[in-house]
Amino acid sequence: MQLYIGNKNYSSWSMRSWVLLKQAQIPFDEVMIRLDECTAASKFKIEVARHSPAGRVPVLVDEGWAIWDTLAIAEYLAEKFPERQLWPADRQARARARSVCAEMHAGFAALRNHLGMNIEASLPEVGQRILRENAQVKGDVDRLLQMWSELLAAHGGPMLFGRFSVADAFFAPVVKRFVTYAVPLPPVIAAYVDRVQALPAVVEWTTGALAENDFLDFEEPYRTRC
Repeated sequence: MQLYIGNKNYSSWSMRSWVLLKQAQIPFDEVMIRLDECTAASKFKIEVARHSPAGRVPVLVDEGWAIWDTLAIAEYLAEKFPERQLWPADRQARARARSVCAEMHAGFAALRNHLGMNIEASLPEVGQRILRENAQVKGDVDRLLQMWSELLAAHGGPMLFGRFSVADAFFAPVVKRFVTYAVPLPPVIAAYVDRVQALPAVVEWTTGALAENDFLDFEEPYRTRC
């Protein structure tokens, strides 16, 4: 089983599938394809196209068969490794977990566009300014805080549905965004952020991101080279 990913510092979509596999202790080989400006003729697009017609990462290849969407990857792993209990056991909780993952998968465009994942950076002033000036970003953050608060209260923590699940992997890149941009958080959410940051898979991903030292100008709207 191989997982094709982009740079760990920037690729939030890659992080979801990687953290899910690692935290669930499912063996796989990591193949990193360096991000570039992703034009049709770019090295990144050419390499990814060998494995996925969508031309995006992550791509999971198992027994020569490619799965290239994060939700599809999660469902495939849950079916292949039922003993890992990647979704909640309770039917209603499982449906809710799928709902919030799909909401993350399809929504929060303002958050994605204005608070891009950048693990190496520390941009508290940028975070304060964007939350002050951009109502859509603030709306996305408010929705996440509401969602997480309700799930933690309903399931008692420490993760969103009690034990670690696909949902926590899907929101791990949001956790990293909140840290980078110093988003103000109520205590119950700040504690959840700390717990996600302490997950062995997230620690390992973060360590890898910090070791890259690969500054990509097109991923850095708020910084320039010194």
